[in-house]
Amino acid sequence: MSSPVESLLAAAVGGVGGSTRPGQVEMALAVARAIDTEEHLLVQAGTGTGKSLAYLVPAVEHAQRVGKPAVVATATLALQGQIVDRDMPRLADALTPHLKRRPTYAIVKGRRNYVCKHKVEGGFPDDEDGLFDVGEADAQAGWLGKEVVRVREWAEETESGDRDELVPGVSEKAWRQVSVSAQECLGSKCPMVAECFVERSREAAKDVDVIVTNHSFMAIDAFEGRPMLPDHDVLVIDEAHELVDRVTSTVTDELAPGGVRAAAKRARKFAEGSDQLDDLATDLEAVLEEAPEGRLATGIPDALAAVLGRCRDVARNLLTEMKPPKGEQVDGTRQVALVTVEEVHDTAARMLEEHELDVIWVSRDLRRGPLLRVAPMSVAMRMRERIFGAGATDDDEGVRDRTVVLTSATLELGGTFDAVAGTLGLRGPGSPEWTGLDVGSPFDYAQQGIAYVAEHLPAPGRDGLAPQTLDEIEALVRAAGGRTLGLFSSMRAAKEASEAMRERLDDSFTVLCQGEDMIGTLVRDFARDPRTILFGTLTLWQGVDVPGSSCQLVLIDRIPFPRPDDPLASARTQEIARRGGNGFMAVSATHAALRLAQGAGRLIRRSDDRGVVAFLDHRMIKARYAGFLQRSLPPFWPTTDRELVLGALRRLDEIAPAVQAVADPVKRGLTGTVADPGTAGTVRTAVVQGDGWSAQDDDELRDGVDLGLPLEELAASLDRDESAVTARAQALGLTVPTRG
Repeated sequence: MSSPVESLLAAAVGGVGGSTRPGQVEMALAVARAIDTEEHLLVQAGTGTGKSLAYLVPAVEHAQRVGKPAVVATATLALQGQIVDRDMPRLADALTPHLKRRPTYAIVKGRRNYVCKHKVEGGFPDDEDGLFDVGEADAQAGWLGKEVVRVREWAEETESGDRDELVPGVSEKAWRQVSVSAQECLGSKCPMVAECFVERSREAAKDVDVIVTNHSFMAIDAFEGRPMLPDHDVLVIDEAHELVDRVTSTVTDELAPGGVRAAAKRARKFAEGSDQLDDLATDLEAVLEEAPEGRLATGIPDALAAVLGRCRDVARNLLTEMKPPKGEQVDGTRQVALVTVEEVHDTAARMLEEHELDVIWVSRDLRRGPLLRVAPMSVAMRMRERIFGAGATDDDEGVRDRTVVLTSATLELGGTFDAVAGTLGLRGPGSPEWTGLDVGSPFDYAQQGIAYVAEHLPAPGRDGLAPQTLDEIEALVRAAGGRTLGLFSSMRAAKEASEAMRERLDDSFTVLCQGEDMIGTLVRDFARDPRTILFGTLTLWQGVDVPGSSCQLVLIDRIPFPRPDDPLASARTQEIARRGGNGFMAVSATHAALRLAQGAGRLIRRSDDRGVVAFLDHRMIKARYAGFLQRSLPPFWPTTDRELVLGALRRLDEIAPAVQAVADPVKRGLTGTVADPGTAGTVRTAVVQGDGWSAQDDDELRDGVDLGLPLEELAASLDRDESAVTARAQALGLTVPTRG
């Protein structure tokens, strides 16, 4: 007899036109068991497993049974959008007949992701860039002013205020003029709190079954002692391979001369002593200019410590001086000033503490000059306590007793969970109980993909891409007929390759490079045109989901080790070596294996995808650590035969089906979901025999073809005439089997 979760999963899969996948069932049952036993779970689920449904179904069942929401945290905006725009609407439709009510869901993000109505209305009049002095009707306003005017107009009509809904997007500098950080927000004292997009969305999210957020927001909720998520006892962390980096970024601080000057400028209106802070910015700049770039491994030099001490003390005095007169409310301008001065104080104080786990280093930014940064060498113990609840006492506020499920396509590195578990705080004395599970992938990687190592190329160097490497890229791209996603270890290499290919390739190819537009726009443009090539770096190594013939070649320029001068990586390596471990394998090789697995995973997204992952770094087969890296990759068919690969790419280009339709972003409502649940996923992609076809219809058709459903069943599932299904399948390059 099947369990309730298994029955619900079957209903959900049937509702979206799919069929049973053993790995999906195994994962769903494991998630339900972990929730019931309150034991943490790590699940590696390869692409195509359907892991979103595998954790959403037990999460919804538990939420409705106990009356508490389940929280799902993702690393990328792409997956957040997929869950609320596609997965949850379809899941809700399928499960409603089997539950006491329709499942509900919402997105929760940080304040910076929403437009601030108070700021748009002039509630922060002394903004440092003075953009609100730009006349709204001034047609000659600069590009920055025009962007701000456009956002202000959009703010009058949007229901969600969510930046993701604004297409085309605006620059980060423009967005800062219409948004506030959590620290800058006036909270309940804001005169427009009743209209606040953030407050309204969070209030609406309290009563839903599934809350979707991101790793950083979840980390702030866990670490800063001010819970921003509703009480919950189930936390699902998708894209869990990214969690450590996201948490580390959340707890990293910096002190820059420009930031100190900005704090002094903002404080000037409220405190006479602000000039002292301005002078200290100059002193800090002079000391940092003399300091070598990199980690301060032997401690903070005396001259720097003296400046930091004065920054801390002056900022503390300013905070006292800047408090509003008794009985007077804090307005937006004073609040921002208080926040910027407080950041100077807190960061300087943290650095002076020189905590044994903190790494402090000097870096140089081309635009901002020298900076001083501080970050923890490891967040494992903090995560163990604040996320997994191990070692916490009853007095630890904000630490929740909950089940944590972590899942990703890449959690086993080198064939074991140990490397990832160690970074999460799940190994060693005092670690909480957890179970690891690999449910595999439904794809036949050896038949669908080739892993090609260009062993004849010179070793990657520091002076840019070698001429032979550029020749290899050109040959591969031409053979593939475009259809190429290029993943590079640095932005400089991505730009160099882009410029070279634009010079070498004819006008029938389009070369896009990260940084030229918003990532979502670039990926959509890439997916819509088979003759398009997209080059980029870290953001494109993960979260890019372009199934079908638009992506039949993935290029990886070199093994993505951390930079040798990366202060955190080098500190971690040295600490592990000091304890007798292999620092290189534990840090650099593990980092590289994770990135390679994610990058290579961009190729095969569906059961009918075919293509090549080309590694332009011969160390993938020649280095002593090559076996560890290879075991972390999907099991593609391996080769070093260049001509074989070029021939395979040409044949794939010749027989490639039409590219898949790509829908534009949906308009969001108050909870971050589509504005009208009844229209979820109904963006038209085509009109067939007088009826509109949506992206959801196309997805269901592809899923059905993947599963081998005959034409009669597909037509019944889609509620369409068989002739219409056949016509749409042909337009998408799909072959629909007939019964018998």
